[in-house]
Amino acid sequence: MADRVDPFIGTEPAALPAPTGLAATWWWPKPQVGNTHPGACYPLGMVSACAYSGAYPTGYGRFDLSTEGIPTAMHERQVASGFTHFQQSGTGAIRKYYNYFRVTPMLEPLDALGTLWELDAERAEPGWYAATLDSGIRCEVTVGPKSAVHRYTFPRHRDARLVVDFSLGGLAIPFGSTVPLRAHLQTLAPGVAQGEVVVEGAPLAVHVECDTEQWRQLLWYDRRLMPGGTRLDFDYIRPTTLRPFGLMWAGPTEAGQVVELRFGFSLRGVEQARANLYRDCGEGPSSFGSRRAATAGAWREELGKVEVDTPSADRETVFSTALYHSLIKPCLARGESPFWPASGPFAFDISTMWDIYRTQLPLLTTLVPERAVELAQALLYICEEEGNLPIGYRMARGADRFERQGSALAHTFLADLCQLGLPGIDWDWALVHMHNDLRRTYGEDFLLRGLAHPISHTLDLAFGYWCTAKVAQHVGDRALVQAFEPLAARWANAFDPATGLLRDSTFYEGGPWNYSFRLVHDMAARIALAGGDDAFVELLDRFFGFGAPPVAQLGVRPSAEEVARGYALNRFEGLNNEPDMDAPWAYQYAGRPDRTAEVVHAAVHHQFGTGRGGLPGNDDSGALSSWYVWASLGLFPVAGQNLFLLNAPAFREARIAVADSTLAIETAGFTEPGPGEPVQHVQSVRLNGEPLERSWLSGDELHRGGRLVVELGPVPGGWGTAQRPPSASVRPHARTR
Repeated sequence: MADRVDPFIGTEPAALPAPTGLAATWWWPKPQVGNTHPGACYPLGMVSACAYSGAYPTGYGRFDLSTEGIPTAMHERQVASGFTHFQQSGTGAIRKYYNYFRVTPMLEPLDALGTLWELDAERAEPGWYAATLDSGIRCEVTVGPKSAVHRYTFPRHRDARLVVDFSLGGLAIPFGSTVPLRAHLQTLAPGVAQGEVVVEGAPLAVHVECDTEQWRQLLWYDRRLMPGGTRLDFDYIRPTTLRPFGLMWAGPTEAGQVVELRFGFSLRGVEQARANLYRDCGEGPSSFGSRRAATAGAWREELGKVEVDTPSADRETVFSTALYHSLIKPCLARGESPFWPASGPFAFDISTMWDIYRTQLPLLTTLVPERAVELAQALLYICEEEGNLPIGYRMARGADRFERQGSALAHTFLADLCQLGLPGIDWDWALVHMHNDLRRTYGEDFLLRGLAHPISHTLDLAFGYWCTAKVAQHVGDRALVQAFEPLAARWANAFDPATGLLRDSTFYEGGPWNYSFRLVHDMAARIALAGGDDAFVELLDRFFGFGAPPVAQLGVRPSAEEVARGYALNRFEGLNNEPDMDAPWAYQYAGRPDRTAEVVHAAVHHQFGTGRGGLPGNDDSGALSSWYVWASLGLFPVAGQNLFLLNAPAFREARIAVADSTLAIETAGFTEPGPGEPVQHVQSVRLNGEPLERSWLSGDELHRGGRLVVELGPVPGGWGTAQRPPSASVRPHARTR
């Protein structure tokens, strides 16, 4: 799988074949670009190293800030002023941005620092990125869990140099830069230096080594060299007084001369940064090759946990890259919290729970359950120290709570871990924080008035109480379970029985239709509230555009009127945005798995492709890519409910490593699908040789592994129409018609 990954997918505006049929009726509100970068990353590691252009949103790329439509270009070609080490992955606006410790290989004087050189011959593989500057310098970078190693191949020159800018951060867009509050930098020996910058309250330390002892090693300030200087200290920097500063090595090069630069990073000081470098790379020079090989091996191990059988190289590339994008974030950095003394789990770049809780976190729980537990522990530490289970959390002091996006979303993740019985979490400890968190921000309105606005938070909080009740049940707190049951039932207060949709309210990036088909914990009652199966399916059909004409997508710099007209369609956002990602599976609760198959088929085969424009919207820390992984496997997690819905797989066979076993997904009657091919429908399912009439697996069944055989055919059958997925108010096998 690792050999098929293309890290460039999603780095340019969507360039997918024109959609036909159902997919042509969907309207995309968000920027039509994946916002990914092709830089070197370690699975769930701290560092993402890539070329830096200053463009939006990761620092790599060509585009300006945009919130809808096709992004406008800042640069006509791919350019870079150097290489930085901390990037988001596929997000939109996440307040500020990182891009710290820019490294620039130069043949020009220091005054040219910040020049944008054109990039040529870009290449990338999991854990490795390379490009050639138009100066002729070949640049490569690889990373470890908490380190980065650069390798530069210079042409012949009398005074080449490597410049590390300690002061730069953020983006070259209005209000996009970050300014260090404090900083210090010290040279220790020839080829060795260390320092720390405090940016957005986070003290980021670095230990750096360069294997050019024959070169001059110099500090610089305000683009002026400081011969003989060994230390720079800035106790207080204002945005108005910042002048660039950093470290430089300079000397003559022969054609083809290679220079290696190694960084260890830590949020707990320079000594730990040094230890992290030596732990990742060993001591001494020439560690680029070994570090690159070790990181490539780590990616092969992680990506090898899912295998698919397809004759199409393109489809294998799309799937492999989606799996790769799903395993980049969050950044797990055990023992690195700069804000509290605990030496245990720490995480950042949780960007954001609103994006990842439905798809990416269940994928982590399935493929790397020990890392999922580590993330959960980190979330609980954050809550204990800072007072909230975060909606978003960056490498910065204070949670970026993004409270308008949602409430109680971490509760779904914790509930899945608890129901699976995964070890490593003190659930009494977790229950206290889950309960307390439900009473914060919008939780007070929910308790006092029975609902909260934005109205989608009513669904969040009601489900948060349902999830927390699962943990209370696990620890034997029956009083809390009884207290939470009526609060969990308040999801119904969010709906208008006259329309079957959510009540009028404000909504974050969407409207009532986008949020009305969430998979709540009592879908049987939800469908009854809408008037029964037929009425509910009629609403879903309208939302997904069955029978509707094609729509026009937004172009460059769309007007407010164009955007308003699009939202007025009340249409599925087609994987361009998050709120309705789970809606295609709502049909299954009304006994219509055939409709789920049609919608998912249209999305899988129209909205994902090869090439830089292969994504329809922001990848959002792997949330979108994880959706594709699940959907093409014929599975979908109902987050927080320990439940996986079944659908027609898009591959003849697949194998998923789960716990100490394997889940094999095999098909009968399979035909290779595509955009113009008919939809395949499930006719029957067998689990470990036994017929499975229901359209779901429990999380325990999936994690135990086994053999799932799915028989497919060209027309819908009776499978999945009688036994509905579990709902809180009815027995799992009851019909609701």
